[in-house]
Amino acid sequence: MTNLIAALNPVALSFGGLEIRWYGVIIAAGILVAMALATKEAEKKGLDPDFIVDMMFWTIPIGIIGARIYYVLFELDYYLQNPGEIIQVWNGGIAIYGALIAGILTIYWYTKRKGISFALTMDILAPAVLIAQSIGRWGNFMNQEAHGEEVSRVFLENLFLPEFIIEQMNINGIYYHPTFLYESLWSLAGFVLILFLRRKEQLLRVGEVMFTYVMWYSFGRFFIEGMRTDSLYLFGPIRVSQALSILLFLGAMVYWAYRRRNNYPPDPYYTDISRKRV
Repeated sequence: MTNLIAALNPVALSFGGLEIRWYGVIIAAGILVAMALATKEAEKKGLDPDFIVDMMFWTIPIGIIGARIYYVLFELDYYLQNPGEIIQVWNGGIAIYGALIAGILTIYWYTKRKGISFALTMDILAPAVLIAQSIGRWGNFMNQEAHGEEVSRVFLENLFLPEFIIEQMNINGIYYHPTFLYESLWSLAGFVLILFLRRKEQLLRVGEVMFTYVMWYSFGRFFIEGMRTDSLYLFGPIRVSQALSILLFLGAMVYWAYRRRNNYPPDPYYTDISRKRV
């Protein structure tokens, strides 16, 4: 079948030698949406909305640095031979798990510094992060990256995908699994699920929105990662993101059971910001 649409240009705007790429625009849009949702939820919980903005001032840049360090560590042989490329984030090479780990550590430090519950803060942020991840994956779409193995055009047509997605998955005449789309939709579904559960005061306790996020995302990422062609590997066929997904899923499940056993408060709209127990 003849291609109907050309691949989309990854560059949004160009001024002389300066390029603004859609990847950056889309990531920024996801962050802004997440901050708006988290700020609104923080107000409902009785927190100063500026708390979220101030915290993100630290969390976002440290998260980007963490994403880059994570990627470099698992491609260390290459970067030891090309040390000048370590800081060249604009050439690609960041990992979402690195951003999450660095971001969570920063949030933990910041909430302890401010005397605000870490668990409550993570409950506020969890659905916002999921929607940001859902939006952000479309940056990979624009770059024609984070895709899966080769498939036929007929396979993509049978998924009832619009033409512009099908053709963006056509790279040098070969069609690929749109794994960016699978993860985007999985994150969107998790966002909707968490919003639903958060409204049911009898279902979730403080901190369990966070655990729901961890289990949901890691479960889906495990399977989606297995389809991708750009995975980082620990050794042999063991993919880093799949191993970490298993650890996170099991860790969240065990800690959830521990908190339930210790009778943490059942109210997801808990507003005692001075509570230090996490």
